[in-house]
Amino acid sequence: MSSCYTFNGASINYDITKTIQIADFPIRSNYVWGPMANIFNTALKDQYANHTKLSQVKRNGDLKIEGEITRYEQRNKSVSSEGYSAQTELSMTVNVRFTNNKNHEQDFERQFTSQASYATTQSLNSVQEELVTQMTKDIIDQIFNATVANW
Repeated sequence: MSSCYTFNGASINYDITKTIQIADFPIRSNYVWGPMANIFNTALKDQYANHTKLSQVKRNGDLKIEGEITRYEQRNKSVSSEGYSAQTELSMTVNVRFTNNKNHEQDFERQFTSQASYATTQSLNSVQEELVTQMTKDIIDQIFNATVANW
């Protein structure tokens, strides 16, 4: 009997796939917020640790995830009746290279993006950590689904 399990959303045959290698994602965007890379890298590794039975390894993983944070920017999203910016949208894009050393037909390189908005009356400094954490969770869910959920 094969041990192919759906474990918290993951669809992995643990008889074949036992390890995962997750590289730290550096920030390669023009605009940088220092803590963002650490928040993202920790959350990405935690997602696979908490939702799969894969062992995380430093090299030669059955699965390999690497990439970089390529875009982090803000822009005006909406304008008030007085003509001033009312909402600002923050966006984050991550480029991911996924290698499945057990089945290279599943390999890909893809970008994942998330946005979050805040009232222009708030300062970016006051909402940045919360919004980056929210966007990180969204992007990591997208990456997880694309790599091991097979949806």
